[in-house]
Amino acid sequence: MKIDISHPASDFTSYRAARVRSLFNIDEGHAFNLSAELPIDANDWRIGVVVGPSGSGKSSIGARIFGPQAIWAPADWPDDAPVIDAIGADLDFDAATAALSAVGLGSVHAWLRPHKVLSTGERFRADLAKLICAAPAHVVVDEFTSVVDRQIAQIGAHAFAKAWRRTGGKAVLLSCHYDILDWIEPDWIFDTATGEFSARGRRRPKIALETLPNQLAVLASIRAASLSENAAHDRGLLLRWLCRRNACGACGLSTRPGLKEARACRLVVMPEWQGAGVGLRFLNGICAAWRRGNNPYGLALPTLFHTSHPGLAAALRRDANWTQISATLHGGAGRKPNGGTFGGHFRAVQGFRYVEGL
Repeated sequence: MKIDISHPASDFTSYRAARVRSLFNIDEGHAFNLSAELPIDANDWRIGVVVGPSGSGKSSIGARIFGPQAIWAPADWPDDAPVIDAIGADLDFDAATAALSAVGLGSVHAWLRPHKVLSTGERFRADLAKLICAAPAHVVVDEFTSVVDRQIAQIGAHAFAKAWRRTGGKAVLLSCHYDILDWIEPDWIFDTATGEFSARGRRRPKIALETLPNQLAVLASIRAASLSENAAHDRGLLLRWLCRRNACGACGLSTRPGLKEARACRLVVMPEWQGAGVGLRFLNGICAAWRRGNNPYGLALPTLFHTSHPGLAAALRRDANWTQISATLHGGAGRKPNGGTFGGHFRAVQGFRYVEGL
């Protein structure tokens, strides 16, 4: 595909315009011209990236590839409805929550808020989830990751790329940031700064993680304070990114009477890491260690885990290391030990047992 872009402009003769030309010795700097050769006519690609500095022609190239009608502009979000109601209205509940989780917006609190009150990073991910639900055959996304901090940009780009490839459509992402390229693993890249085209070859950096024991006070600092107050949690575990030493997630662990099995409680993944797939890896790593007796008790303990999160429950069902052992749709009518009541409300709690090695 050969793209020739020309944006002519009047040669203004005002005092200030003339003075700028004089000061900087510019004769014809008012027009913009660009030629690009993009060999992308074959159908064997899903994601392409046009990258380069601002004002270098990225938006113009994007508009030429599929036409200006393909540039993604999410429809106005309603102010009087939560994100979960405003996304994928023609899809079922599980598909909508799967799209939100796939792009890293896994916080159910964010699902229950209108788009306008979300943080900038959350709005960015909600917009991407809306795009995943719409799944157009061709789309161009301008200013990709420009409004979020760079760690969220990298993990969010990786999460979006994984989810988008499942749609079967073609997406061209326009960005002035080079730090997301490896995380997207695009099929092709065109750099407007150099005029160079490259195909494939990019690979996501390895995510090196470590698990550390931690007290609940430390877990609380990364929003794991909602670990059940009724359970005697013997251990808390913190997941940390080795190269930056920052927290990625946390999980609490308790033992059941008789030390016959353990229970993993309240798996938490930090917002900037949601969508990268680290949560399930973390949980599996913990449970594998305890199953082999690598725990404070020196006993081989199978681990139970319960969740109401549709995406996590679906992931556990797909994972051969887990088997589902219960599916409770309603809370019981009894009372909690601390005096609270389950109230019989609807809550699809799914129970699983880690069975790897059995």
